Amino acid sequence: MFILTESIVFPPTDYTDDDGLLALGGDLSIDRLLTAYRNGIFPWYSDGQPILWFCPDPRMVLFPDELKVSKSMKQIIRKKQFTATFNTDFKQVIQNCADVKRSDQEGTWITNAMQDAYKKLFDLGYVISVEVWENSNLVGGLYGVWLEDKKVFCGESMFSKVSNASKYGFITLVDWLKQKEVKIIDCQVHTNHLASLGAKEIGREEFLKFLK
Repeated sequence: MFILTESIVFPPTDYTDDDGLLALGGDLSIDRLLTAYRNGIFPWYSDGQPILWFCPDPRMVLFPDELKVSKSMKQIIRKKQFTATFNTDFKQVIQNCADVKRSDQEGTWITNAMQDAYKKLFDLGYVISVEVWENSNLVGGLYGVWLEDKKVFCGESMFSKVSNASKYGFITLVDWLKQKEVKIIDCQVHTNHLASLGAKEIGREEFLKFLK
């Protein structure tokens, strides 16, 4: 196990354990977070733990042209049940992502320190948020790190208060990223929700090639 120091350096990503854990410690400074994401590494930990840094193998990703939109979802889009905006209420999006109850975990990994760090990234233009509205109510959303120079989007979290709201936001985001010529969307680890949208697992080395 590697323990990070004040130097913004990570060990080689093939030094992870079976769960993809690479290192612990360090901080959530802008420079360290950007260095991490540019090397396929992301923080994931809970309150009371040191900062844990992961680079799992395999990696869950979505190639934009492989996005799956179900017939029922296409009907929702045609009916204009939702509207989506970009970067209009990041604070509420990340707060809702932190507050949503998930069946596979206790508490949240989006700690106050994480929220503060990603707010700084957002202010610098490295984080994108998508807000999904039903009438004037915020019913879903997501956020992630946009490495525009590498054409890679690193999804972080999403939430939904109404059925299909997060899917609508994700589909809207993929359409926007296609216009930006995104090469790959990093979904980090497998979930059935993401798999239903066309995401799949690939080897870590294959994923890291997109960041080089």
